[in-house]
Amino acid sequence: METHPDIIDMRNRHEMAERATSTPRAQAIETLALLTGVYLAASPWIAGFSGLSTLAVNNLIVGIAYAVLMSGGFGRAYERTHSMAWAACALGAWTIVAPWVVAGDVSTTRTVVNNIIVGAIALLLGLAASAMSGERSSRGEDR
Repeated sequence: METHPDIIDMRNRHEMAERATSTPRAQAIETLALLTGVYLAASPWIAGFSGLSTLAVNNLIVGIAYAVLMSGGFGRAYERTHSMAWAACALGAWTIVAPWVVAGDVSTTRTVVNNIIVGAIALLLGLAASAMSGERSSRGEDR
Protein backbone atom coordinates (compact mmCIF):
# COMPACT_ATOMS: atom_id res chain seq x y z
CA MET A 1 0.00 0.00 0.00
CA GLU A 2 2.90 2.35 0.72
CA THR A 3 4.06 2.23 -2.90
CA HIS A 4 0.63 3.01 -4.40
CA PRO A 5 0.99 5.98 -6.82
CA ASP A 6 -1.91 7.91 -5.27
CA ILE A 7 -0.40 7.65 -1.77
CA ILE A 8 2.97 8.87 -3.02
CA ASP A 9 1.36 11.77 -4.92
CA MET A 10 -0.71 12.80 -1.89
CA ARG A 11 2.38 12.66 0.33
CA ASN A 12 4.34 14.83 -2.14
CA ARG A 13 1.54 17.42 -2.33
CA HIS A 14 1.27 17.52 1.47
CA GLU A 15 5.03 18.01 1.86
CA MET A 16 4.98 20.78 -0.78
CA ALA A 17 2.17 22.57 1.07
CA GLU A 18 4.08 22.32 4.34
CA ARG A 19 7.20 23.78 2.73
CA ALA A 20 5.14 26.59 1.17
CA THR A 21 3.59 27.63 4.47
CA SER A 22 6.89 27.44 6.33
CA THR A 23 8.66 30.12 4.25
CA PRO A 24 9.17 33.47 5.97
CA ARG A 25 7.40 35.30 3.13
CA ALA A 26 4.28 33.10 3.38
CA GLN A 27 4.21 33.44 7.15
CA ALA A 28 4.55 37.22 6.88
CA ILE A 29 1.66 37.43 4.42
CA GLU A 30 -0.52 35.20 6.62
CA THR A 31 0.31 37.23 9.73
CA LEU A 32 -0.33 40.59 8.07
CA ALA A 33 -3.57 39.28 6.57
CA LEU A 34 -4.75 38.03 9.96
CA LEU A 35 -3.98 41.41 11.53
CA THR A 36 -5.71 43.21 8.66
CA GLY A 37 -8.83 41.10 9.09
CA VAL A 38 -8.88 41.61 12.86
CA TYR A 39 -8.44 45.36 12.44
CA LEU A 40 -11.18 45.49 9.79
CA ALA A 41 -13.55 43.66 12.14
CA ALA A 42 -12.75 46.04 15.01
CA SER A 43 -12.35 49.21 12.92
CA PRO A 44 -15.82 50.65 13.60
CA TRP A 45 -14.94 50.83 17.28
CA ILE A 46 -11.29 51.79 16.80
CA ALA A 47 -11.92 54.53 14.22
CA GLY A 48 -15.10 55.66 15.94
CA PHE A 49 -17.91 54.98 13.49
CA SER A 50 -19.73 52.20 15.32
CA GLY A 51 -22.89 54.32 15.33
CA LEU A 52 -23.21 53.73 11.59
CA SER A 53 -24.61 50.26 12.19
CA THR A 54 -24.79 48.96 8.61
CA LEU A 55 -21.14 49.69 7.87
CA ALA A 56 -20.09 48.54 11.34
CA VAL A 57 -21.79 45.17 10.85
CA ASN A 58 -20.41 44.93 7.31
CA ASN A 59 -16.85 45.57 8.50
CA LEU A 60 -17.25 43.10 11.36
CA ILE A 61 -18.44 40.29 9.09
CA VAL A 62 -15.99 41.00 6.26
CA GLY A 63 -13.09 41.35 8.72
CA ILE A 64 -13.79 38.02 10.38
CA ALA A 65 -14.24 36.31 7.00
CA TYR A 66 -11.01 37.81 5.69
CA ALA A 67 -9.02 36.82 8.79
CA VAL A 68 -10.27 33.23 8.71
CA LEU A 69 -9.85 32.95 4.94
CA MET A 70 -6.30 34.25 4.82
CA SER A 71 -4.96 32.73 8.02
CA GLY A 72 -5.37 29.19 6.74
CA GLY A 73 -8.61 28.49 8.57
CA PHE A 74 -9.98 26.55 5.61
CA GLY A 75 -6.92 24.46 4.83
CA ARG A 76 -3.17 24.63 4.61
CA ALA A 77 -2.68 23.21 1.12
CA TYR A 78 -1.62 25.98 -1.25
CA GLU A 79 -3.42 24.29 -4.18
CA ARG A 80 -6.73 25.07 -2.45
CA THR A 81 -5.55 28.42 -1.10
CA HIS A 82 -5.22 29.83 -4.63
CA SER A 83 -8.97 30.29 -5.06
CA MET A 84 -9.30 31.49 -1.47
CA ALA A 85 -6.74 34.21 -2.11
CA TRP A 86 -8.83 35.49 -5.00
CA ALA A 87 -11.86 35.53 -2.69
CA ALA A 88 -9.78 37.60 -0.27
CA CYS A 89 -9.05 40.03 -3.13
CA ALA A 90 -12.80 40.36 -3.67
CA LEU A 91 -13.29 41.07 0.05
CA GLY A 92 -10.61 43.75 -0.14
CA ALA A 93 -12.30 45.38 -3.14
CA TRP A 94 -15.66 45.19 -1.37
CA THR A 95 -14.17 46.91 1.67
CA ILE A 96 -13.06 49.81 -0.54
CA VAL A 97 -16.52 50.38 -2.06
CA ALA A 98 -18.61 49.45 1.00
CA PRO A 99 -19.06 53.00 2.38
CA TRP A 100 -20.94 53.95 -0.78
CA VAL A 101 -22.77 50.66 -1.38
CA VAL A 102 -24.22 49.64 1.99
CA ALA A 103 -27.64 50.98 2.94
CA GLY A 104 -27.77 54.28 4.76
CA ASP A 105 -25.61 57.38 4.73
CA VAL A 106 -22.28 56.02 5.89
CA SER A 107 -19.91 57.91 3.63
CA THR A 108 -18.17 60.11 6.18
CA THR A 109 -14.50 61.04 5.85
CA ARG A 110 -13.53 58.71 8.67
CA THR A 111 -15.30 55.68 7.19
CA VAL A 112 -14.08 56.34 3.65
CA VAL A 113 -10.43 56.80 4.62
CA ASN A 114 -10.49 53.79 6.95
CA ASN A 115 -12.12 51.46 4.43
CA ILE A 116 -10.00 52.58 1.48
CA ILE A 117 -6.73 52.05 3.36
CA VAL A 118 -7.73 48.74 4.94
CA GLY A 119 -9.34 47.52 1.69
CA ALA A 120 -6.22 48.35 -0.33
CA ILE A 121 -4.01 46.51 2.15
CA ALA A 122 -6.38 43.51 2.11
CA LEU A 123 -6.43 43.52 -1.68
CA LEU A 124 -2.64 43.66 -1.93
CA LEU A 125 -2.20 40.86 0.62
CA GLY A 126 -4.73 38.75 -1.29
CA LEU A 127 -2.82 39.35 -4.52
CA ALA A 128 0.46 38.45 -2.81
CA ALA A 129 -1.01 35.22 -1.44
CA SER A 130 -2.47 34.39 -4.85
CA ALA A 131 0.89 35.00 -6.52
CA MET A 132 2.65 32.80 -3.98
CA SER A 133 0.15 29.98 -4.40
CA GLY A 134 0.53 30.17 -8.19
CA GLU A 135 4.29 30.10 -7.73
CA ARG A 136 4.03 27.00 -5.54
CA SER A 137 1.67 25.11 -7.83
CA SER A 138 3.84 25.80 -10.91
CA ARG A 139 6.89 24.49 -9.05
CA GLY A 140 4.94 21.38 -8.12
CA GLU A 141 3.99 20.74 -11.76
CA ASP A 142 7.64 20.73 -12.83
CA ARG A 143 8.30 17.51 -10.92
